[in-house]
Amino acid sequence: MMQKRTATSTISVPVPDHKVIRRGTLWAIIRQSRLPREAFE
Repeated sequence: MMQKRTATSTISVPVPDHKVIRRGTLWAIIRQSRLPREAFE
């Protein structure tokens, strides 16, 4: 689990310990991180 603290909240994102991550799992992690999708392209 990775966490980022902001001034108003804490964002928690689960990070699987797998060599290969399924596409849907990856999109869910990106969505939960509240970072723009373009940051990962």
